[in-house]
Amino acid sequence: MTLQQLKYIIKIVECGSITEAAKQLFISQPSLSNAVKELETELGIEIFYRTTKGVSLSVDGAEFLSYARQVIEQTALLEQRYLGKKPSKLLCSISTQHYAFAVNAFVNLLLALDVDEYEFMLRETRTYEIIEDVKNLRSELGIIYLSDFNEKVLKKLLKESRLVFHPLFKADPHIFISSAHPLAKKELVTLGDLEDYPLLAFEQGEYNSFYFSEEILSTLPRKKTIYVSDRATLFNLLIGLNGYTICTGVLNSNLNSDNIISVPLETDESMLVGWIANEKAHLSAIASDYIAELKRLIAEYGFAVLS
Repeated sequence: MTLQQLKYIIKIVECGSITEAAKQLFISQPSLSNAVKELETELGIEIFYRTTKGVSLSVDGAEFLSYARQVIEQTALLEQRYLGKKPSKLLCSISTQHYAFAVNAFVNLLLALDVDEYEFMLRETRTYEIIEDVKNLRSELGIIYLSDFNEKVLKKLLKESRLVFHPLFKADPHIFISSAHPLAKKELVTLGDLEDYPLLAFEQGEYNSFYFSEEILSTLPRKKTIYVSDRATLFNLLIGLNGYTICTGVLNSNLNSDNIISVPLETDESMLVGWIANEKAHLSAIASDYIAELKRLIAEYGFAVLS
């Protein structure tokens, strides 16, 4: 087993493909495949499952990857200390549903860093893709929510994917609307109040089951619904069409301006927001710092931190 082989495994996971990893490593695809097979034979484990759609980490592979990353990080520290090499880029990847507080924590984390180089990825994406990202360790952690409606289905999927859900906070549903919206002055809105306004929801692509919806109460019939793929478009439509979306109520005006406000929604439902991680993986220091900043922000917003 060599350091180069460990770097190969890490790059394949980052790319999600042996072919793409080979391109970025400037080696042939057969050479990279052979290097992986040789390592698997030496260790007596299968690191990747191979299908017609590409590769994905096995259970043993997920555990091996976490150790490989630690070895590479420690090697870089030794090279800095004794060979005078430049510090390696800090690397971290996070996948999340479309939460402003997740972005806010990410911003604060980067502002606090005292490093010359880093390479981070923050993916605001679909629920199923978040689970797949963390399952295959393309992301160290993901942020999703559970409710009475989706909990059984999502927990089953998490268990099958060998992922663990860590609660962060419990939120009563709110709506985000324009500050000029006809309902903006209300202290509490009902579903009846919202009947004539368009619901804005994040589309879930191929996996468009109600269980994967980012908006709670997704099964209720509505006269008007608009599906979007990004938060900026959603906020523009909130303002332009007097639309609304259902969310946790956590809103940061520094990132989203004062044009969008949060109003409590009358319902017995609640949202349990948390982070997921691979049960075999060990979080990097920077990922742990991100979770700590999430908890600090959540407490600052007035929510009780659950873990």
